[in-house]
Amino acid sequence: MIERGDEPGTKNVMGGVLYRQPTEKIIPGWWRDAPVERPVVEERVWMITEDSMLQGGFKSNRYAEEPYNAFTVLRVKFDKWFADKATAAGALLITNTVVEDVLRDENGRIVGVRTGREEGEVRADVVIAADGVNSLLSKKAGLHGELAPENVALVVKEIINMSREKIEDRFLLNQNEGATIEVFGDSTARMLGYGFIYTNRDSLSVGTGALLSDFIKKKLKPNDLLEGFKSHPMLKKLLDGGEAKEYMAHLIPEGGAAAMPPVYTDGMLVVGDAAGMSNAIYREGSNLALVSAKLAAQTCIEAHEVGDFSARTLSRYKTLLDDSFIMKDLRLYSRTSSFFHQKPEFLELYPELLMEAAHTMLSVDSVPKQDKQRQVLRQLLGKRAPWELVRDAVGALRALS
Repeated sequence: MIERGDEPGTKNVMGGVLYRQPTEKIIPGWWRDAPVERPVVEERVWMITEDSMLQGGFKSNRYAEEPYNAFTVLRVKFDKWFADKATAAGALLITNTVVEDVLRDENGRIVGVRTGREEGEVRADVVIAADGVNSLLSKKAGLHGELAPENVALVVKEIINMSREKIEDRFLLNQNEGATIEVFGDSTARMLGYGFIYTNRDSLSVGTGALLSDFIKKKLKPNDLLEGFKSHPMLKKLLDGGEAKEYMAHLIPEGGAAAMPPVYTDGMLVVGDAAGMSNAIYREGSNLALVSAKLAAQTCIEAHEVGDFSARTLSRYKTLLDDSFIMKDLRLYSRTSSFFHQKPEFLELYPELLMEAAHTMLSVDSVPKQDKQRQVLRQLLGKRAPWELVRDAVGALRALS
């Protein structure tokens, strides 16, 4: 394992939710020993406009009991623990080292990597590229070129320190329980993306992000987006009194199955974000990386048994991926990002109409409810023709199913 930071986790960024079951495929019962923050018992979804909010969510006591469903984690703590498990099992960890290129033999097959260190060539039967969304190794191997801005999201995040008691009081949690909040609408200045707040033991993970192409188009600085998110009147009270301790930014793949590069070649496999694996609809990324890495390891074992590390043998990895939930889900939601990106009314018009409808129906002003219903319908039809509403609804259902 080659790590460019001082230790694993110092250079890694994620929102902060890790699912129990996929990780258990690697280390059974891992959560009993790992430095997790809180088990997630509630997932909330908010839609905000300038002065209003609609909210929904799901909470279950089952998620507060073993074996749990998901945990919030901090990568600096978790990744060091995870790497220690790997080294205890026999892996060699090389830190403070940047991989700069792949090594090839006389036949063009990848046989290792070249690092920035003096005499820094590391040879291997198979190289597994797990170097993030803008994978240098994949580029050097000729598997993909520059990423299209509409196929990646730029996410910025802060860790905000806050006492355990204050977190549990503000988020209505029992001791050591955790919650997540995904926030849509004005959280991203109506760009395609969302904001989030996740509860750790004694801190909050707070962030927001959108497609890189939208940042470029709007000429908006990521930090300004985050500061606007934190200061929104519907969110500010949750964060009051907290102290920002860390700031980070990261690219996330958003193109779905259609934007994935090839995931194997002679002597190399590509996993996780480096292979474009991310399901933003369900906030899944790390679990896809874990499972794809396990399938890559299985492929390497099979290749070792036959003594062949050519693309023909390593193509077994793609077969395993296609048979897994990873590719089935990525194909299912492959149209989601492009559809909503082409339909700004879902980010601008419809949230406003929903808020106005809620204001109208919930305001008690001696107006008969039937008249209010007619008023809501007039507001809706004044902005969108009936055929446009049907077209948008059908399009959204197709993009999400």
